Amino acid sequence: MATTHTDKSVASTPGRKALAIHPEMVLIDLDGTLVDTAPDLAYAVDLMMERLEMPGRGETAVREWIGNGVPVLVRRALVGSCEGEADEALYNKAYPLFLDLYEKNVCVHSRLYNGAREALDYLTDAGCYRLGCVTNKPARYTEPLLKALGVYEYFDIIVSGDTLDKKKPDPAPLIYAAEQLNTSPRLSLMAGDSVNDVEAARAAGFQVVCVNYGYNHGRDIRDANPDAVIDSLADLESLLTRSDT
Repeated sequence: MATTHTDKSVASTPGRKALAIHPEMVLIDLDGTLVDTAPDLAYAVDLMMERLEMPGRGETAVREWIGNGVPVLVRRALVGSCEGEADEALYNKAYPLFLDLYEKNVCVHSRLYNGAREALDYLTDAGCYRLGCVTNKPARYTEPLLKALGVYEYFDIIVSGDTLDKKKPDPAPLIYAAEQLNTSPRLSLMAGDSVNDVEAARAAGFQVVCVNYGYNHGRDIRDANPDAVIDSLADLESLLTRSDT
């Protein structure tokens, strides 16, 4: 179920100096865009591997495996790569282990990225944007994490990885958020860090801006051709101001 609440310098992709249309709704991805969750995910992965009497994977590797949801992360950890198939019996043992371990460590070392809170303050204070968080992370982690970091109340809607039966890069979570907030996809913006966010936004009819950090499996996000690439979520203010002119 979705959670709803009632109550600088911009590096653009070639030929796109500002958004074509000023949005009424902004959706923000969680892992790798709003919050650096890799330290806690890596800690839970390595604890899981230890329980399975397998070698730890380390944070550097885990950073390249994040972004497609917990089941995929666990499978990648088991094979030690983005590619390959994990043994199903081993996966069935590992998956519940990881769920329990990560739940106990969801916000030990995870932190908002620089500029994230400033962006949320700007979008809220502007008074003209509906604001949502759309993530592939399950709700049992998403909501406690946002609450622990003090940003839960900023969002009019939170769509987690298990809110629907589909998740990014499928457009369904974005379309669902637009429907719930009574906003047209044409007047909506997705802010993310990965090709999943770009593909979901394009398929949903959203504009899309990406941060140049985060978790995109080691690939340059500019190759996915978002409408703009920014150094920080705080740069949304200047980007959205440009789209007014």
